Amino acid sequence: MREQDNQENKALKTARRVFEIESAAVSGLAGRLDSGFAEAVEMILAAEGKVIVCGMGKSGIICQKIASTLAATGTAAFFLHPAEGVHGDLGVVMKNDVLIAVSNSGETDELIRIIPVVKRLGIKMIAMTGNMSSALADYADIVLDVGVDKEACPLGLSPTASTTATLAMGDALAVALLEGRGFSVEDFAKLHPAGSLGRRFMRVEDFMHKGGDIPRVSEDAPMHDAVVEMTAKRLGLTGVFKGKDLVGVITDGDLRRGLDGATGLLERSAKDVMSPNPATISGKALLEEALDIMEKRSITALFVSDDCGVVSGVIHLHDLIRGGVI
Repeated sequence: MREQDNQENKALKTARRVFEIESAAVSGLAGRLDSGFAEAVEMILAAEGKVIVCGMGKSGIICQKIASTLAATGTAAFFLHPAEGVHGDLGVVMKNDVLIAVSNSGETDELIRIIPVVKRLGIKMIAMTGNMSSALADYADIVLDVGVDKEACPLGLSPTASTTATLAMGDALAVALLEGRGFSVEDFAKLHPAGSLGRRFMRVEDFMHKGGDIPRVSEDAPMHDAVVEMTAKRLGLTGVFKGKDLVGVITDGDLRRGLDGATGLLERSAKDVMSPNPATISGKALLEEALDIMEKRSITALFVSDDCGVVSGVIHLHDLIRGGVI
């Protein structure tokens, strides 16, 4: 039991040491940031082409994540394996692109071999390296220092703190570019249509009932007609209209309350039973916003209107479930 405790304590001590080393590596980047970072952001923002992120081995894996984060936040980017690049894949590189080359040593052979082609095409190059005196740093237009004092690996051989620092630099670039582009939640939604997170950012207009599926009666219609309309459209409500204007809503709850009160409910007019000034939402709004309004007002449906107040649809709580928001 004591041996097991000792092993556990040793593992915890190692983990804490790794966290401390890698935290220090990331913190150290902030003190070395200079105008080169801002220039790199401006270079990418001004580029008419895409961003190619290139690196070998563990750096290559980090490059894939950087490229993915850039693409997900509004900067067209993809990963290029340098070994595949020198065997034909450099054909995807165009003169208006920007290359981000990543190598801790700055001397990775496969990466250095593609530089003549990059230079011949006149492509701008940003280097992320831990060796500011390396060949990669010499060739680059802008150099971002991702050097670390030591690796978390006790042998000093496996990239650990250095890859963490590089990943953090890539994230910093992506966020700075996101802000530089004015990238919004709506932009994010366009790039993330799948999965529960993406569906949460879908627009109301993509899920609403429209046209003949919108339950509607005139304000002078007898409640008998309103009940028939509610039954036919199966949304638990109907809009009450004065011409094209939505002036009220009748829900299942209104019917129950009406039946508990005065007699002759079905002979009354819709305007006598309706709840006036119903909540509405824009079709351009996100499903998440529709859910927020429904929860705050304790309702199960919203009419959808355009900028002129004209009703174009209705969205129900069940549609939000179908959209994956709930």
